[in-house]
Amino acid sequence: MLNFLKNFLSGGIMREAMYWEPLEGNRVRCHLCPLNCIISEGQRGSCKIRKNINGKLYALNYGKISSMAADPIEKKPLYHFHPGSCAFSIGTVGCNMHCIHCQNWEISQSNETFPYLENATSEAIVRLAKHYACESIAYTYNEPTIWYEFVLETSKLAKEAGLKNILVTNGYINEEPFRALAPYIDAMNIDIKAFRDE
Repeated sequence: MLNFLKNFLSGGIMREAMYWEPLEGNRVRCHLCPLNCIISEGQRGSCKIRKNINGKLYALNYGKISSMAADPIEKKPLYHFHPGSCAFSIGTVGCNMHCIHCQNWEISQSNETFPYLENATSEAIVRLAKHYACESIAYTYNEPTIWYEFVLETSKLAKEAGLKNILVTNGYINEEPFRALAPYIDAMNIDIKAFRDE
């Protein structure tokens, strides 16, 4: 299967981030999530993925895949959205939260130097989902909203190809970027883990 995938995978470039503003002193403020990180030159935001390079904010995980699998939709877990169908699940690295109980901490608390990353284009992800007869693409495993630029681009192409888009997310995203992404998302699992109902 690895040789088959190599024919599909390529890409993985640094991309200028969306939703940020320049500040004095070559600093930037990220507006993707409610942390609104102020990031000095050469530093990263709390997610470890958005970096200030020469006074511009870049997404270092664009097109970088840490995990992919053709999963039953119920594994997302979504039980009433296209039950019995296959979801092509993809994830990258990084997260805007640092939960001590995270089941995917190896990737959620890593960055673009994680040793097992593959590069992919949005087009390749859509083709792979179709190849595996999946009805949807699930952005999962780590926090997909910090992979915003790639998720947005891929979800648009997936819609054009007749695929559904699923976010498995902590839901910690600012309103403006969420509203821009929402028209392309068909289902979401806002994943909250807690010890008590409160």
